Amino acid sequence: MADPNSKKLQQLQNDLEQSWNKLDLNAKLSRITELEQAVAEPEIWLNPDNAREKNSELAHLNNEVEPWRLLRTQISDLGELLELGDTGLADELAEQVDLLEQQLNELKKALRFTGKYDHAGAILRITAGVGGTEAMDWAGMLERMYLRYTEKNGLKVACLERTTGEEAGIKTAVYEITGTDVYGHLKSEHGVHRLVRLSPFNADNLRQTSFALVEILPIIKADTDIKIDDKDLRIDVYHSGGHGGQSVNTTNSAVRITHLPTNTVVAIQNERSQLQNKEKAMEILRGKLVQLQLEQHAESLDKLRAGESAKWGQQIRNYVLQPYKLVKDTRTKHESKDPDAILDGKIEEFIDAYLENDISSDT
Repeated sequence: MADPNSKKLQQLQNDLEQSWNKLDLNAKLSRITELEQAVAEPEIWLNPDNAREKNSELAHLNNEVEPWRLLRTQISDLGELLELGDTGLADELAEQVDLLEQQLNELKKALRFTGKYDHAGAILRITAGVGGTEAMDWAGMLERMYLRYTEKNGLKVACLERTTGEEAGIKTAVYEITGTDVYGHLKSEHGVHRLVRLSPFNADNLRQTSFALVEILPIIKADTDIKIDDKDLRIDVYHSGGHGGQSVNTTNSAVRITHLPTNTVVAIQNERSQLQNKEKAMEILRGKLVQLQLEQHAESLDKLRAGESAKWGQQIRNYVLQPYKLVKDTRTKHESKDPDAILDGKIEEFIDAYLENDISSDT
């Protein structure tokens, strides 16, 4: 009969190799060798900025690869011990196998964030759907949910734009969120969110369905990964306006940028200067175009089609408060019977379900 420890260790080794290949660790080991040779040359310090950049990249790669390399060695060494067939060590070896399994499961969390922009910050944009006050109140509930989530996870948040509803909630709100793997975590929230409840704004207390669009865009600071041709842009400047038409700036500081091929529009008036508003608008535009590229599986920007309106068809999650309580994701089928907790920012279980499902679909 096959040793159960050996069988389990073999499965661990197979899992590790699969993860190793997906993370392309052989290529990263080659890059580490290149960098080690480069930083060992005295001449590299003739260009201090280049030297610091290479040392930083080397440290980052070593931090990423070393735990995997160590675990690979430990699994190999334990395999050699198991081949000796010493039954007196069976219990101790079983503990070692379980420990290595825990270490692998922890390391496999890195597979969640292998996307090009997963380590970036994110732009969160919430837009109320049709339906007046009901939809705006729902958009405001989602705004609170995400702000509570960021607060609980120690993320840095800056409000870029916010337009309140006349009676309740918001028409739209735009936030910049920074921290570790923010886009990687929040990209699962991109899409249409649907609410079913008894209306607090209806005298007959009828059940009401409301929609809001949540956009999660990667923050791309520099125009390096995504090249936007100037001829594809129309840039308009105008007076910033406060709530109720009150002027908040006497200069033409507000900026609206339209990407003509896709009819993607970004307007920013929150910053103090026209230049700052333009930089922020371009940052958001790059994120929007990258998101559009991901959705359309386009190889490049010139392959993109106008796709703004299609986003309202991507319903990703239902929140039912009446006649029963349930939150259900339409993609992962994950559900919770505690919508109050979810709407208070405890959305990690839905994020985890999406990320686990994403990993499974790729393997």
